[in-house]
Amino acid sequence: MRVLVAGLGNMGLSHALAYHANPEFRIVGLVNRSTPELPPALRDYPLSHDFAEALERLKPDLVCIATYSDSHADFALAAMRAGAHVFVEKPLATTVADAQRVVDCAHQTGRKLVVGYILRHHPSWQRLIAEARALGGPYVFRLNLNQQSSGPTWEVHKALMRTTPPIVDCGVHYVDVMCQITDAAPVEVRGMGLRLSDEIAPGMYNYGHFQVIFADGSVGWYEAGWGPMMSDTAFFVKDVVSPNGAVSIRMPDSARSDDIDTHTRTATLRIHRPGLGDRDLNMADEPGHQDLCDREQAFVARAIAGDIDLSRHMTDAVRSLAVCLAADESVRSGAPVKL
Repeated sequence: MRVLVAGLGNMGLSHALAYHANPEFRIVGLVNRSTPELPPALRDYPLSHDFAEALERLKPDLVCIATYSDSHADFALAAMRAGAHVFVEKPLATTVADAQRVVDCAHQTGRKLVVGYILRHHPSWQRLIAEARALGGPYVFRLNLNQQSSGPTWEVHKALMRTTPPIVDCGVHYVDVMCQITDAAPVEVRGMGLRLSDEIAPGMYNYGHFQVIFADGSVGWYEAGWGPMMSDTAFFVKDVVSPNGAVSIRMPDSARSDDIDTHTRTATLRIHRPGLGDRDLNMADEPGHQDLCDREQAFVARAIAGDIDLSRHMTDAVRSLAVCLAADESVRSGAPVKL
């Protein structure tokens, strides 16, 4: 498959390396607004700065969109209308209406649309979801990811926050996990947030948390914060509780919030059943960040070659985005938001 990669930040570079290493793909072009420092494996690929021009000239079979969130929907629509399948980093769009337009276009054109929910390709998270579903609901979801960032990472976070707060950028991953565990629709969201740095534009906030209520009575909590002021204590909580027990990801004491692999790796999966005690599953030798990107793009290849039905995947992508955007609305309005 001929691939055009748009956006060469952290995720775009990782996806490009995945395409480079996978014989199912052939990179025909890279697009970025600036001229980045590329790893040796990518330096021989042609680089351009105009997405529309590269799309028309190269006529790729697949477009990977890893640009800033506010361009995701327009780039995805243009790619599918040009005949290409699309892999797009999360969030799918910056509004629910735009996200639904992209999904509708995928249905209308018959193009495959895969959204970059990387945890869907992680064996430990797959196991957590399976074990939680086996417990049966309703559920309590307790999930967070706070990042004590500084230097270049803080600069990236500040750039992201020009358009997207942490509870949306990161939150869609974890609401997607909630949606995979409970089949019920989210119905109400309540959020709050705070701007903790003068380096962030007024009207934006770098810490937030929200609660979501599902139609089956399940309730979820998610928290996210970015910046040098964030605490490194209890930054990683991944807990699902039901009337029949709980499933939790437990990290070693040495885990740090500024290590990107910490965001996806797990140490132990603990399954608790009342009256039966706890069972710990060792999650050693897990995939790191690049290996997960490799697995994610291998799934894209299978989805296209095998004509996999991605309807539920796309529905969950819109639902998770709707919850996180409602949380942002609730932060700004101070009122709960009905879905």
